[in-house]
Amino acid sequence: MPQPTGPQFNGLYGDLIMDHHRNPRNREPLPAPTVTASQFNPFCGDRIDLQLKLDPHGKTQAVCARTEGCTIIQASASLMSQAIQNRTPNEIRQLTANVRQMLQTKPPDPAPAPQLGDLTALTAIRQYPIRIKCALLPWVALETALNAYPPIHNPTPNTL
Repeated sequence: MPQPTGPQFNGLYGDLIMDHHRNPRNREPLPAPTVTASQFNPFCGDRIDLQLKLDPHGKTQAVCARTEGCTIIQASASLMSQAIQNRTPNEIRQLTANVRQMLQTKPPDPAPAPQLGDLTALTAIRQYPIRIKCALLPWVALETALNAYPPIHNPTPNTL
């Protein structure tokens, strides 16, 4: 059967997006997650259940991102799950802000932030504004999970 060749296939579903859709990373449930979050888009049926295992300093040790829905949410969640490994909550918040900016800034930034790496594959989604919510749903779940995580307090040393 011939593959579709229209602009949507070539523009939206690039090789990296299709690889992460067909072979999603980090889908195995975690035995003892530190935080969890779920998001659901009732308009299209996209869903994500996210689990994070954080070390005592808040750095991401393991991620489980289980999705149902379109190719875009599945690829975005898979890419996200790799990008947040070994990052602190502050680093993840900055990464999330950079992804939002990359997808929502008008006009688009001609050069996305270099620390986005493979996440720049999501820039093709900008051509289809209705699909931006699909790409951002995993990131909304991530923000929800981080907001549920208690901030790390560095106790002030006792001084005499």
